[in-house]
Amino acid sequence: MKVFENLESEVRSYCRSFTTVFAKASNAMMWDVAGKSYIDFFAGAGALNYGHNNTRIRSQLIRYLMEDGVTHSLDMATEAKKNFLTAFKALILEPRQLDYKVMFPGPTGTNAVESALKIARKVTGRTNIISFTNAFHGMSAGSLAATGNRFKRNGAGMKLNGTTFMPYDGYFGQSVDTSMILEKMIDDPGSGIDLPAAIILETVQGEGGLNTAGADWLRRVEQICRKHGMLLIVDDVQMGCGRTGTFFSFEDAGIEPDIVCLSKSIGGYGLPLALTLIKPAYDVWQPGEHNGTFRGNNLAFIAAAEALHYWTSEEFRQGLAEKENQLRKKLKKLAAGAPETIAEVRGKGLIQGLVFHKAEWASALCAEAFKRGLIMETSGPHDEVAKIMPPLTIEPQVLERGLFIVEKALYAVVEQERSGGKLSLAK
Repeated sequence: MKVFENLESEVRSYCRSFTTVFAKASNAMMWDVAGKSYIDFFAGAGALNYGHNNTRIRSQLIRYLMEDGVTHSLDMATEAKKNFLTAFKALILEPRQLDYKVMFPGPTGTNAVESALKIARKVTGRTNIISFTNAFHGMSAGSLAATGNRFKRNGAGMKLNGTTFMPYDGYFGQSVDTSMILEKMIDDPGSGIDLPAAIILETVQGEGGLNTAGADWLRRVEQICRKHGMLLIVDDVQMGCGRTGTFFSFEDAGIEPDIVCLSKSIGGYGLPLALTLIKPAYDVWQPGEHNGTFRGNNLAFIAAAEALHYWTSEEFRQGLAEKENQLRKKLKKLAAGAPETIAEVRGKGLIQGLVFHKAEWASALCAEAFKRGLIMETSGPHDEVAKIMPPLTIEPQVLERGLFIVEKALYAVVEQERSGGKLSLAK
């Protein structure tokens, strides 16, 4: 690790918690240079929904490279892009009766969010954006302005403007419907809130602590948008591509966003790619009005097109539901067995986690799990949630082995706490 400590910026993060040098990976498994194996409950922060080195996708990439396929093309027309666009329409949009124009804003999630905010302001002629408590939308200035985390906002080194924050579903507890607060504040001309161009939200707040919006709440927010001529933006960067059990995280709620932001696992193989899906009526860009050098990642087009075919398989979709239930059942059992330590279980699909009464216990669990050969991280405003996010393709038996490690790590943390011992915390 000395090379990284001496040569890499102090801004590095995950390698401080996962203190080894990784050399190989396959589906939900990783190995370090010493040959030690790790089960991956992190999945590249959601960029590896189809696992490490997916053989099905890799074969398509190798074929394309060996045939001298175009790699970089800005936004020029290529066969790889054509095949991806047609596959996305046929396999994802049409079966869900969705109609979007596909914009390639750049390689990352924050590119998708920035472009979504810009087009909403351009369409409506308004500037204000409504975001929510504990939201995370990216690290560039515009998306960071819509991000709630104080630590990350302070890293901007400047005043972040153009957004108004409202309480997310459940922020004041389940007895308070925060959509009513939102509607009252927007309806009231004396509230001090400029009429917004858009509302941006995550249906499940990954970095914010696995807070999950209810379907009724999402539908009411959509109605508020329609009432006031605001666009509804769903940030599906981490929750899209099946993370919550359906390809888009908003499908179960029956809403139809005006703009959808996708990145992370849309690249299929961990390759950089982002999409901004725009209802055709709002696609009012002038040519080149938003661009980027690496928006034409043809390798990602190849990988993404192949990954989309998973969604034609009923066996794949059924497997997701079964693994969601497997995960939920185990976490509920762990929470019931340690009520003095665990406050609740949160999340949906294959992104679930344990909420601890004391934030340091979540970090201690992740540190203990890593020692035992499992990679997982924390989330939430105080890092109080131990988050489990394996590849969607994880084998049920590997998922079970990983959950066994979580259980043993939890027992170790509980025992240390009860005995008054010093907890081993992730750095």
